[in-house]
Amino acid sequence: MMSFNLILALSGFAFVSSITPGPNNLMLMTSGTNFGFRRTLPHLAGVCTGFTVMIVLVGLGVAELLQAVPYALDVLRAASITYLLYLAWKLARSVPGDMDLAGARRAKPISFLQAVLFQWVNPKAWAMSLTAISAYTSKTDPVGSVLLVALVFGAVGTPCSISWAALGARLRGLLAQPSKLRAFNIGAALVLVASIYPMLS
Repeated sequence: MMSFNLILALSGFAFVSSITPGPNNLMLMTSGTNFGFRRTLPHLAGVCTGFTVMIVLVGLGVAELLQAVPYALDVLRAASITYLLYLAWKLARSVPGDMDLAGARRAKPISFLQAVLFQWVNPKAWAMSLTAISAYTSKTDPVGSVLLVALVFGAVGTPCSISWAALGARLRGLLAQPSKLRAFNIGAALVLVASIYPMLS
């Protein structure tokens, strides 16, 4: 059984890593800005569910399996970079609804399943899950400690994700003009590209 002090330390790590900017939080904020909080809820639920499941699977051996397969990590890194660049390009080219009503009808926020799957190409999600598993799980109770880590991250990370989506929805009113929303989307795309740097260095 994990001690209270270790749970407290884990909770602190979960909060700091979940509240700080990263691809998930940036995309939740951008979705809240472009689509509003209610339409971002499936995306939000997918992030919280997907990352919790990811921690469990990583803790139960997915990371070791990837390391055992030649070039698997290189392929995963390349897929992560490619998909993040695609998302940034798509975000930068998005047209505010007031400027293009047909585009507004076509535009959709990220779905629950897309957000769940995105965790597996999200470099920050990998870093968070690997660090949490290596630092806070026990060899004497591997399954129980992995589930506890996932539970703590789910409890702490969900409000953090909600706050980013809510921040985006709050910005929605300030960016009502199409030109401002376009500038915001381009800025968010550039920040998303910048988040790739740690994978390249």
